[in-house]
Amino acid sequence: MLDLAADLVPLLDAGVPLAAVTVTAVVRSAPRGVGASLVVTRDARVIGSISGGCVENDAVMLGLDALRTGAVRRARFGFTDDGTVTPIAAGLACGGAVDVVAYPLDESVRPALDAAREGRRARVRLDLDGEPLVLERVAAPRLIILGAGEHAAALCRLGAAAGFRVTVCDDWALLATRERFPDAAEVVVAAPHDYLATLDDADERTAVCVLTHDERLDVPALRAALRMPVGFVGAMGARATVARRAQLLRHAGVTDAELARLHSPLGLDLGGASPEETALSVVAEIVASRHAADARPLREGSAGRLHRGEASSTDAAASCAARSA
Repeated sequence: MLDLAADLVPLLDAGVPLAAVTVTAVVRSAPRGVGASLVVTRDARVIGSISGGCVENDAVMLGLDALRTGAVRRARFGFTDDGTVTPIAAGLACGGAVDVVAYPLDESVRPALDAAREGRRARVRLDLDGEPLVLERVAAPRLIILGAGEHAAALCRLGAAAGFRVTVCDDWALLATRERFPDAAEVVVAAPHDYLATLDDADERTAVCVLTHDERLDVPALRAALRMPVGFVGAMGARATVARRAQLLRHAGVTDAELARLHSPLGLDLGGASPEETALSVVAEIVASRHAADARPLREGSAGRLHRGEASSTDAAASCAARSA
């Protein structure tokens, strides 16, 4: 539910009655895990999802009932242990089942939604007929884009859509504007290396991408970024540019060990060339790097879960955390 904050806050502001349906446990396998939620309005507008579409209709009906009665509703959607479909829902295509709880939303969730919408850590505890439901969302990973050209604008759009809290920094005020970067959490006018020097909260979930295309800015920015405790540092450029920049970085005191952290040329080889296609390749490389994945097509992978975050019955500990305080 906290993942839907950007859509829910305006509805709460407008006084629209809402009810949420949240997954509290997963049996065997399901498209989404514990904590996945959808929200319905009285006129059956649906925000979010709890599966790949297999049980959404039943979930919406459960949510509408909770909204109509003001009461908490619980159900299991999917298959039973003997493989038959539960009488209250269509079966999940993956053969599993999910326990869900439906409940009306009120202003008590507003502080957590505000925090989630801003990319900060958010936590809400709800008492649903004497049974606590705790939902928690970690702070959004950060994407710091140094440079404000067209590739930066595309990367900002795709990065924000992928769930990153995006900062854009450039020393040229004409380019670093809110109008050009409406999806950015912040737009900073400063020399990139000076901006990096102000950060005290960068961590392994922070990615820094240098797109300035100016050695006078690239080199000091990369030297600073490579010495920060960030999880990803990348720089755009042709191979000749990358080789020359590496020499300049070594002359600036960057060690081979530090230079080995640099992802450059930046992005996976997807074959595209437009700013949007390039941005997609960059976001893909950042995500693959964060999860230590090889970025191969899924059809070439080995047996097992398709995605590391895919839900199954082994997520029991997580489901307990979602059901109790």
